Amino acid sequence: MTRLEAGSVVKERRLNSIRSAEVAIPDSEALVHLQFRRFAGCPICDLHLHSFAARHRELAAASVREVIVFHSSKDELLKFCAGLPFEVIADPEKRLYAQFDVQSELRALFHPGVWVRILQGVIRSFGQVLRKQMPMPSLNPGGGRFGLPADFLIAPSGMILACKYGSHAYDQWSLDEVLDLARLARSETARSALV
Repeated sequence: MTRLEAGSVVKERRLNSIRSAEVAIPDSEALVHLQFRRFAGCPICDLHLHSFAARHRELAAASVREVIVFHSSKDELLKFCAGLPFEVIADPEKRLYAQFDVQSELRALFHPGVWVRILQGVIRSFGQVLRKQMPMPSLNPGGGRFGLPADFLIAPSGMILACKYGSHAYDQWSLDEVLDLARLARSETARSALV
Protein backbone atom coordinates (compact mmCIF):
# COMPACT_ATOMS: atom_id res chain seq x y z
CA MET A 1 0.00 0.00 0.00
CA THR A 2 1.22 3.49 -0.83
CA ARG A 3 0.78 6.33 1.61
CA LEU A 4 -1.85 8.85 0.68
CA GLU A 5 -0.90 12.49 0.19
CA ALA A 6 -2.49 15.87 -0.39
CA GLY A 7 -4.36 15.75 -3.69
CA SER A 8 -5.33 12.07 -3.36
CA VAL A 9 -9.07 11.41 -3.45
CA VAL A 10 -10.71 9.04 -0.99
CA LYS A 11 -13.68 7.00 -2.08
CA GLU A 12 -16.98 7.62 -0.37
CA ARG A 13 -17.66 5.40 2.59
CA ARG A 14 -20.36 5.21 5.25
CA LEU A 15 -19.23 4.02 8.63
CA ASN A 16 -21.08 3.32 11.87
CA SER A 17 -19.90 5.09 15.00
CA ILE A 18 -19.80 3.52 18.44
CA ARG A 19 -23.09 5.36 19.12
CA SER A 20 -24.63 3.76 15.99
CA ALA A 21 -24.64 7.02 14.01
CA GLU A 22 -23.88 6.83 10.31
CA VAL A 23 -20.73 8.75 9.43
CA ALA A 24 -20.14 9.78 5.83
CA ILE A 25 -16.58 10.33 4.63
CA PRO A 26 -16.33 12.68 2.88
CA ASP A 27 -18.99 14.90 4.43
CA SER A 28 -20.94 16.91 1.86
CA GLU A 29 -21.22 19.93 4.16
CA ALA A 30 -17.97 20.05 6.14
CA LEU A 31 -14.29 19.30 6.10
CA VAL A 32 -13.53 16.01 7.82
CA HIS A 33 -10.57 15.73 10.14
CA LEU A 34 -10.06 11.98 10.17
CA GLN A 35 -7.78 10.91 13.03
CA PHE A 36 -6.34 7.43 13.39
CA ARG A 37 -5.53 6.75 17.03
CA ARG A 38 -4.26 3.70 18.89
CA PHE A 39 -6.38 1.62 21.30
CA ALA A 40 -9.28 2.22 23.70
CA GLY A 41 -7.95 3.72 26.92
CA CYS A 42 -4.60 4.70 25.42
CA PRO A 43 -3.37 7.41 27.84
CA ILE A 44 -1.60 9.31 25.04
CA CYS A 45 -4.71 9.31 22.83
CA ASP A 46 -6.88 10.30 25.79
CA LEU A 47 -4.66 13.30 26.51
CA HIS A 48 -4.79 14.42 22.87
CA LEU A 49 -8.52 13.88 22.31
CA HIS A 50 -9.54 15.73 25.43
CA SER A 51 -7.62 18.76 24.19
CA PHE A 52 -9.87 18.59 21.10
CA ALA A 53 -13.03 18.00 23.13
CA ALA A 54 -12.33 21.08 25.26
CA ARG A 55 -12.36 23.27 22.12
CA HIS A 56 -14.90 21.36 20.06
CA ARG A 57 -17.01 24.49 19.42
CA GLU A 58 -14.11 26.10 17.56
CA LEU A 59 -13.95 23.11 15.22
CA ALA A 60 -17.71 23.23 14.61
CA ALA A 61 -17.51 26.99 13.92
CA ALA A 62 -14.80 26.29 11.32
CA SER A 63 -17.03 23.59 9.71
CA VAL A 64 -14.63 20.82 10.66
CA ARG A 65 -16.12 17.46 11.59
CA GLU A 66 -13.94 15.28 13.80
CA VAL A 67 -13.99 11.54 13.11
CA ILE A 68 -11.74 9.37 15.28
CA VAL A 69 -10.74 5.79 14.42
CA PHE A 70 -9.38 3.29 16.96
CA HIS A 71 -8.28 -0.31 16.42
CA SER A 72 -10.47 -1.43 19.33
CA SER A 73 -13.92 -2.97 19.55
CA LYS A 74 -17.07 -0.93 19.96
CA ASP A 75 -17.62 -2.32 23.47
CA GLU A 76 -14.12 -1.30 24.58
CA LEU A 77 -14.46 2.17 23.05
CA LEU A 78 -17.80 2.82 24.74
CA LYS A 79 -16.03 2.44 28.10
CA PHE A 80 -13.53 5.19 27.26
CA CYS A 81 -14.93 7.41 24.50
CA ALA A 82 -18.71 7.61 24.95
CA GLY A 83 -18.47 11.15 26.35
CA LEU A 84 -16.46 12.62 23.47
CA PRO A 85 -18.39 15.23 21.42
CA PHE A 86 -17.41 13.71 18.07
CA GLU A 87 -17.88 10.44 16.25
CA VAL A 88 -15.65 7.50 17.14
CA ILE A 89 -15.24 4.53 14.82
CA ALA A 90 -14.28 1.03 15.96
CA ASP A 91 -11.95 -0.73 13.50
CA PRO A 92 -10.65 -3.78 15.39
CA GLU A 93 -9.74 -5.56 12.14
CA LYS A 94 -7.74 -2.49 11.04
CA ARG A 95 -9.44 -2.33 7.64
CA LEU A 96 -9.46 1.48 7.53
CA TYR A 97 -5.89 1.53 8.83
CA ALA A 98 -4.89 -0.60 5.84
CA GLN A 99 -6.88 1.54 3.37
CA PHE A 100 -5.14 4.69 4.62
CA ASP A 101 -1.79 2.91 5.11
CA VAL A 102 -1.57 3.73 8.82
CA GLN A 103 1.16 1.60 10.38
CA SER A 104 2.39 0.23 13.70
CA GLU A 105 6.07 0.32 14.62
CA LEU A 106 8.23 -0.13 17.72
CA ARG A 107 9.34 3.50 17.46
CA ALA A 108 5.79 4.55 18.40
CA LEU A 109 6.68 4.40 22.10
CA PHE A 110 10.46 4.55 22.10
CA HIS A 111 10.96 7.92 20.44
CA PRO A 112 12.18 10.54 22.97
CA GLY A 113 9.51 12.97 21.69
CA VAL A 114 6.76 10.85 23.23
CA TRP A 115 8.14 10.16 26.73
CA VAL A 116 6.82 13.31 28.43
CA ARG A 117 3.41 12.82 26.82
CA ILE A 118 3.30 9.20 27.98
CA LEU A 119 3.96 10.35 31.55
CA GLN A 120 1.32 13.13 31.32
CA GLY A 121 -1.22 10.74 29.83
CA VAL A 122 -0.58 8.02 32.41
CA ILE A 123 -0.91 10.51 35.29
CA ARG A 124 -4.17 11.89 33.84
CA SER A 125 -5.61 8.42 33.17
CA PHE A 126 -4.51 7.03 36.54
CA GLY A 127 -6.31 9.91 38.28
CA GLN A 128 -9.48 9.12 36.35
CA VAL A 129 -9.19 5.41 37.19
CA LEU A 130 -8.79 6.22 40.90
CA ARG A 131 -11.86 8.50 40.79
CA LYS A 132 -13.75 5.71 38.95
CA GLN A 133 -14.34 7.99 35.97
CA MET A 134 -12.92 5.36 33.63
CA PRO A 135 -11.83 1.72 33.82
CA MET A 136 -8.22 0.60 33.80
CA PRO A 137 -6.97 0.31 30.20
CA SER A 138 -6.10 -3.17 28.98
CA LEU A 139 -2.53 -4.30 29.52
CA ASN A 140 -2.79 -6.24 26.25
CA PRO A 141 -4.94 -4.11 23.89
CA GLY A 142 -6.34 -5.56 20.69
CA GLY A 143 -4.23 -4.41 17.75
CA GLY A 144 -1.19 -3.91 19.97
CA ARG A 145 0.52 -0.94 21.64
CA PHE A 146 2.75 0.23 18.80
CA GLY A 147 0.27 2.04 16.55
CA LEU A 148 1.25 5.32 14.97
CA PRO A 149 -1.27 8.17 14.64
CA ALA A 150 -2.30 9.71 11.35
CA ASP A 151 -4.35 12.79 10.42
CA PHE A 152 -6.22 13.58 7.21
CA LEU A 153 -8.15 16.73 6.31
CA ILE A 154 -10.71 15.74 3.69
CA ALA A 155 -12.74 18.15 1.56
CA PRO A 156 -16.42 17.52 0.71
CA SER A 157 -15.20 16.44 -2.76
CA GLY A 158 -13.17 13.62 -1.18
CA MET A 159 -9.85 15.27 -1.91
CA ILE A 160 -7.26 15.06 0.83
CA LEU A 161 -6.26 18.66 1.49
CA ALA A 162 -3.49 17.78 3.94
CA CYS A 163 -2.27 14.72 5.81
CA LYS A 164 0.27 13.70 8.41
CA TYR A 165 1.61 10.27 9.25
CA GLY A 166 3.02 10.34 12.78
CA SER A 167 6.58 9.26 13.49
CA HIS A 168 5.75 8.36 17.12
CA ALA A 169 2.67 7.92 19.33
CA TYR A 170 2.21 11.65 20.06
CA ASP A 171 3.15 13.01 16.63
CA GLN A 172 -0.11 14.44 15.31
CA TRP A 173 -1.73 17.75 14.46
CA SER A 174 -2.71 20.01 17.31
CA LEU A 175 -6.15 21.58 17.30
CA ASP A 176 -4.62 24.91 16.25
CA GLU A 177 -2.95 23.23 13.27
CA VAL A 178 -6.28 21.73 12.20
CA LEU A 179 -7.96 25.14 12.45
CA ASP A 180 -5.13 26.77 10.45
CA LEU A 181 -5.39 24.09 7.74
CA ALA A 182 -9.17 24.56 7.59
CA ARG A 183 -8.78 28.34 7.21
CA LEU A 184 -6.20 27.84 4.49
CA ALA A 185 -8.47 25.39 2.65
CA ARG A 186 -11.43 27.79 2.84
CA SER A 187 -9.36 30.76 1.62
CA GLU A 188 -7.96 28.73 -1.31
CA THR A 189 -11.49 27.64 -2.21
CA ALA A 190 -12.68 31.25 -2.09
CA ARG A 191 -9.75 32.39 -4.28
CA SER A 192 -10.47 29.65 -6.82
CA ALA A 193 -14.12 30.75 -7.02
CA LEU A 194 -13.02 34.29 -7.89
CA VAL A 195 -10.75 33.23 -10.75
